[in-house]
Amino acid sequence: MADNEGKINALGAKAVYNLANVTKTKPIYGALTPKWLTKVLEFKGLETGIFRVNKVVEGETPLDVLCSQTKKSDIIPDGYVEYETEPREYRLNSISTIINVNTAVEDVYSSPYDQVQEQLSLAIDSLRERQESQLINNDDYGLLKNVPDSQRIRPIREDGRPTPDDLDELISKVWKEPSFFLAHPRAIAAFERECTRRGVPPVTANIAGGTFILWRGIPLIPTDKLLVDGLKKPESQSGKTNILLVRTGEAKRGVIGLFQAGLKNEHSRGLSVRFRGIDDKGVASYLLSLYCSAAILSDDAIAVLEDVEVGEYYDYD
Repeated sequence: MADNEGKINALGAKAVYNLANVTKTKPIYGALTPKWLTKVLEFKGLETGIFRVNKVVEGETPLDVLCSQTKKSDIIPDGYVEYETEPREYRLNSISTIINVNTAVEDVYSSPYDQVQEQLSLAIDSLRERQESQLINNDDYGLLKNVPDSQRIRPIREDGRPTPDDLDELISKVWKEPSFFLAHPRAIAAFERECTRRGVPPVTANIAGGTFILWRGIPLIPTDKLLVDGLKKPESQSGKTNILLVRTGEAKRGVIGLFQAGLKNEHSRGLSVRFRGIDDKGVASYLLSLYCSAAILSDDAIAVLEDVEVGEYYDYD
């Protein structure tokens, strides 16, 4: 008896944990980004899935005209405005996936979060991420691949550092109401270093719920879909990327996103979620399809600064 004096038996932490309620989070998609491009880009809904960009044949003026104080002795030139005979057509691209959920899992494990809704939400986030990537990098309609040669420039400095002079040169290419720059976050950081070095740090502004730096009043929108050496998250400090300048809007003859309007089982812009049924093993299936594309309505609606170096740093000591 004496040997047991002073000893206290305590309930073990593991046993307590087994009896305790646990507060849970929703599933977290670590690769999720704000997808600013799809928020600031103007979109147009299509009825047929095909968008034809009709243009006038390039020239200084589409018609010969008479400029005169009097018309009595002058002959007014006649003619017509010539259209391109083979205009560019954009067809919507389909981004699709199928989600399968065991109905037993849905029945038993849907508290506190509905398993089907969480699966669909994560799949939609994944499709929207892919949509932003395709809007920039798609071989057919991606903005980066469709910049005209006349709208492509390289950094003024041989080492490729993005300077205020380079962004000013981009503005001279898209001078009719430019809307935003689009760049990888590391390219924006490299540009900020150059501004700081010159003593002209850019100001910031709140736009569409986010805070962005401005150059000449134009926001620099970050996206990791403009890759650095082909990667979203390059391991090396150095690397090459591109900076885009975009004018958006159909009324401004700019760049617009395209989506299919009036979809059956429409969930959100251009996205359809369809229940495909339950198989004999009790697995419920859902088809998610996102239809999108982009169109550049005039050559001067977009320009690109190519081969931008993101890894140049300075010693300020």
